[in-house]
Amino acid sequence: MIRFESDYLEGAHPRVLEKLAETNGEQTPGYGEDDYCRQARDRIRELCRAPEAAVHFLTGGTQANRTVIAAALRPHQGVVSADTGHIHVHETGAIENAGHKILALPGRDGKLSAGQVEALCASHWANPSFEHETQPGLVYISNPTELGTIYTRGELEELSAVCRRRGLYLFLDGARLGAALCAEGCDYTFSDLASFCDVFYIGGTKMGALFGEAVVIVNPALQKDFRYYIKQNGGMLAKGRLLGLQYLALLEDGLYLEIGRHEVSLAARLREGLAEKGWEFLVDSPTNQLFPILPDTVLEALGKSFSFNHQQSLPGGMSAVRFCTSWATRPEDVEALLNAIPARG
Repeated sequence: MIRFESDYLEGAHPRVLEKLAETNGEQTPGYGEDDYCRQARDRIRELCRAPEAAVHFLTGGTQANRTVIAAALRPHQGVVSADTGHIHVHETGAIENAGHKILALPGRDGKLSAGQVEALCASHWANPSFEHETQPGLVYISNPTELGTIYTRGELEELSAVCRRRGLYLFLDGARLGAALCAEGCDYTFSDLASFCDVFYIGGTKMGALFGEAVVIVNPALQKDFRYYIKQNGGMLAKGRLLGLQYLALLEDGLYLEIGRHEVSLAARLREGLAEKGWEFLVDSPTNQLFPILPDTVLEALGKSFSFNHQQSLPGGMSAVRFCTSWATRPEDVEALLNAIPARG
C-alpha cells in the first residue's frame, strides 16, 4: 500500500532524527526552558525579522489553535473562520469546548476575503441588539487552506488592514506553511507574515517533524501570560527540548523550505500527469494537496494499492478525492499512482 492520504504518515526527516539522537543522553531543564529551545526561538525571530516576537512550541495543530484562540478572546467573543476551516470541521469542537463560538463564513476555495470580514463586523455593530450577539474578536485563516489553496500577498494585506481597523486579531494556521511558501505564485516570506499577522505558526508535524508547531506571537497584547494558557490546555511538554531540537534541524541550511519544494514539486508532477490524462480538479491547488475528480469505479480499484481521502461525492458516479505528498514521498510513488489511473475515456 502506497499512502497519499496525508503528509504526516511517516516518522520524521532523517536530519531531525539525527539531531534528536545526537543529544539523547544530555540533561537539560524541562518545559521549553532549555538552551535548544532558546536557540530555536532566536532562529525563528531572525527568520521572521521580528526580534520582539514571542515564540512558543506546542505539540500539535489543534492544541495550538485552541490555545491561541483561548488566550486571544474574551468570553463574549467568537472567531471568524471559513466554513471549511480546520477549527470548524476537523477539531471535534475544540474551540467551542474552550467557550468560544465559531462564526463561519462561506469560503471561496477555502479562503476568506477582507470584504467578508468587513461585512460581518459592519452587520454586528449596526445591529441595535449587538450586545445579544457573539462579538467577532479574531479572524482565523490557514495557509495553505484545507483545499490546498494559498492566499496572495494582496489578500493578506487586505485582511490585515480590515482586522486592524476593526480591532480583530489575525491568526494564521501554518500547519503546512512550507508548502505555501514554496508554491507557485507565493509572493511573500516568513517576515511578511510577521508583518501581516498578530500571531501565526510554523508547522512541524506536517513538515518533517515527529510532532510540533512553533507559535509566533507578534502582537505584544497576546504575549502576556501565554505560557499559563499553554499549561492550562495541556501543551507544556515536560521534555520541551524535543520540540526546540526539531526546529533547529528543520531550520538549518534551509531544510524547511527544501521539504516544501520537494512535496510541492511532486504534487505538481501528479497534477500535470492527471491533467494529461484528461481529469479535472475540484479546486486549483498549487501546493501539496490535490483534489482530482475521478469515477468511483476507478477509485474502488485504486484503493487496493493506494490510500487517499474521499473529499466529496459528485453526480454521475464521480468523486473528488485528496492526494497529499510529503517530505518522504518518492518520485516513483507518484509515477506508480499515475500509471494506475487510466486516461479519461
